[in-house]
Amino acid sequence: MILDDEQVDIRSYALVTAAYWGFTLTDGALRMLVLLYFHELGYNGIQVALLFVLYEFFGMVTNLIGGWIGSRYGLKLTLFSGLGLQIAALSMLALLPPSWPMSAAIAYVMASQSLSGIAKDLTKMSSKSAIKMVVPKNAEGTLFKWVAILTGSKNALKGVGFFLGGALLAWSGFNQALWIMVVGLAIVLALSILFLKRDMGKSKTQVPFKQLLSKTPAINALSGARFFLFGARDVWFVVGLPLFLESVLGWSYTNVGTFFAVWVIGYGLVQGSAPRFLHRPDGSVPAGADSRFWISVLVVLTAALSVLISLGWQVQTVLVTGLLIFGVIFAINSAVHSYLILAYTDSDKVALNVGFYYMANAGGRLLGTVASGLLYQSFGMSGTLWGSVLFLGMAWFISFKLPATRAELAIKH
Repeated sequence: MILDDEQVDIRSYALVTAAYWGFTLTDGALRMLVLLYFHELGYNGIQVALLFVLYEFFGMVTNLIGGWIGSRYGLKLTLFSGLGLQIAALSMLALLPPSWPMSAAIAYVMASQSLSGIAKDLTKMSSKSAIKMVVPKNAEGTLFKWVAILTGSKNALKGVGFFLGGALLAWSGFNQALWIMVVGLAIVLALSILFLKRDMGKSKTQVPFKQLLSKTPAINALSGARFFLFGARDVWFVVGLPLFLESVLGWSYTNVGTFFAVWVIGYGLVQGSAPRFLHRPDGSVPAGADSRFWISVLVVLTAALSVLISLGWQVQTVLVTGLLIFGVIFAINSAVHSYLILAYTDSDKVALNVGFYYMANAGGRLLGTVASGLLYQSFGMSGTLWGSVLFLGMAWFISFKLPATRAELAIKH
């Protein structure tokens, strides 16, 4: 389908989004399954964090190289490859022999998670890049709206995946839950191959490999801010919080999964509604100054949470309420970032630049994951939140390098 200046390619957008939704359900469920199951087996915070290290590391590598592959060969290849690799990762994990010693099991799970990390970022990079291709040029308000819808719906479904993971672990056990997800995702892949005909994202010229790290100042600054923003979330979110809820506050697996589901679903709904939250009478769209403001709010909120939890004041109420508020503010800022990366790049280089940006995102998550295990093991939940304050401070500082207004953008479209 060829777009005119006022038309959005709804069919291609819907097909790509549906594939991303299917993947996201399994990604959220897998994260909760692995975290809770291996903690039940006696793994401590650091060992649990290690299980996800290669997931995040290979996400970095995949975003960088995957962006180049998508630019050279089209986004269908990267999307289908991501779905196929996730099926392989789930199958591999389901075949883990329960009798293996802990050291061998950790290595095996890390290897399966590396495949899942590659799969996640191939799928995410493909889906986010495709939006630039199906929205007409010079329709910035429309672009912001459709980016927000995709990103918000994805995160809402990841929340459903967290609940699904906790519930499946309680109801059917670890291995059976994984095989159920294999079947579901195989159906999604088959339907995607059958119905997604249009290829997207190929560059008009052959992009040399050396251009992978050659970016504009605006994209570099946004990627740096994204690195620390997502590190600030995952430093308390990935290991510290679920283990604290389960082992300190005594929550059940289903309750832990439900809380994470509510948090991420709410986060996704707010993210999808960000264009309404940030609506201006003049119709202007967000810029760097908006991101800087919302990060400063997160710094103040997280520091207050850290102090209150350190003092032991109404810990459960403060933690749950505070992190729900954190999710709302974080979602708005994340939606601004997701829009800005597409606004800062041209269609011809969208896969390259989105891949580079999400490489930074994965790098922040990698650092946040490792720090989450280390800080929780050493200093408890309050330590992970102080780590978040530090990361947010770095993101706020880097955000001063973002073009403050649309007029200051360094890229000409």
